[in-house]
Amino acid sequence: MAETIVGHWIGGKPVAASSAARTGPLTDPATGRVTGRVAFAEVAEVDAAVATAKEAYGSWGTSSLAQRTSVLFAFRALLDAHRDQLAALITAEHGKVHSDALGEVARGLEIVELACGITTQLKGELSTQVSSGVDVAAIRQPLGVVAGITPFNFPAMVPMWMFPMAIACGNTFVLKPSEKDPSPSLLLAELLDRAGLPGGVFNVVQGDRVAVDRLLEHPDVAAVSFVGSTPVARHIHATASSNGKRVQALGGAKNHMMVLPDADLDAAADAAVSAAYGSAGERCMAVSAVVAVGASGDQLVAKIKERAAKVRIGPGTDPDSEMGPLITAAHRDKVAGYVRDAAAQGSEVVLDGRDFTVEGHEGGHWLGLSLLDRVPVTADAYRDEIFGPVLCVLRAETYEEGLALINSSPYGNGSAIFTRDGAAARRFQLEVHTGMVGVNVPIPVPVGYHSFGGWKDSLFGDHHVYGNDGTHFYTRGKVVTTRWGDPAAGAVGVDLGFPRHE
Repeated sequence: MAETIVGHWIGGKPVAASSAARTGPLTDPATGRVTGRVAFAEVAEVDAAVATAKEAYGSWGTSSLAQRTSVLFAFRALLDAHRDQLAALITAEHGKVHSDALGEVARGLEIVELACGITTQLKGELSTQVSSGVDVAAIRQPLGVVAGITPFNFPAMVPMWMFPMAIACGNTFVLKPSEKDPSPSLLLAELLDRAGLPGGVFNVVQGDRVAVDRLLEHPDVAAVSFVGSTPVARHIHATASSNGKRVQALGGAKNHMMVLPDADLDAAADAAVSAAYGSAGERCMAVSAVVAVGASGDQLVAKIKERAAKVRIGPGTDPDSEMGPLITAAHRDKVAGYVRDAAAQGSEVVLDGRDFTVEGHEGGHWLGLSLLDRVPVTADAYRDEIFGPVLCVLRAETYEEGLALINSSPYGNGSAIFTRDGAAARRFQLEVHTGMVGVNVPIPVPVGYHSFGGWKDSLFGDHHVYGNDGTHFYTRGKVVTTRWGDPAAGAVGVDLGFPRHE
């Protein structure tokens, strides 16, 4: 039986990999078994996708808003009808439990719905009679061909943060998804095709750094959107910017959750376990550091430990599973290394998940929930973005000490505070140096009509994703100043002075 090879989508149809194509393995994280291969695009295939997108832009970029939104409404209906199928693909290649995958699809749907209402965001502005007989209009127009480079942890949601807004604004799109879980991107492409999207408006090239670097340097790509680690985000921003492109590159995170002594500690412990260990910690908005202030620490750690020990870990296809495996064996081993070295670097190991396994699935990429207490800021487990089910608890004597600790982090993605004190919460939301803040909300991912993005080393570029920032990123402004002369007034004459509004 021939091995399944996941290929590309170019010009409105699937493109199979050639027999000589470079490929990478696709693995079921719950078993460790190789289930297929994914094609790695060469420069010629990336060029073909961009050329197809450029050709399609000739008509799509001037299409009516009614035509664009009708396609997006149809896509939204198809996506809703196929959410179980899409979630099953996510679980098969990523490993997250099915309910979590369904949540990912639902959050992606929010952005599709936002794009369906793009007409209100592109309506422009008009000022009449700014000077005698002069009107000024401000309009926004698409950029052309834009690209998205997306991570493994949300193979459906993160692409949907990008391409619905991009194509609603009149651009054409080339997606380079993660090579670890590529199949959801092809189902999205198929549903867009069935919704009536013209061929070439949305394209998918699978692959590795060869495909990425070609998109970053291609002269016909006008803008690049990226979500991933900070080192790669920095490379994306520097390379694409040096090639004259607009860039939004969202990097890594070390999201802190401050717990004040007056907080509801049961609610805080529930939130910490949910936010730290959901999706095996493979979320850019996962809480990976809890800052326990004052007397809250010992009791909070005990409550977190009690709850973490009860979390059911197993295959994502098992409806009883609450957390699945990690994406690859190599990543599992890397995350386990932080727990292995924790005690030697000064932390107290409260829970050690390194020996966890699932009966019947011993080859899976399993790691149990791990909890580290009194973690020093010098420890690797605190300094690095672990991206796994490891929660660090740090201690602070006062609010001011805890805030200084959070603000000294090079990351500035998200943060949260748990307290009953409204004044303290208000102070925190104004003083913390992160782009997204939760008050008694551990994962403050904004709804679709607000923008998602961080500060500092969590964002490279000027724009966040989706919301108003998404519309502005995928369009450029133009101001038109108009005078229609009155024939009866005759010629106005030559005037070499700087124009005045009178």
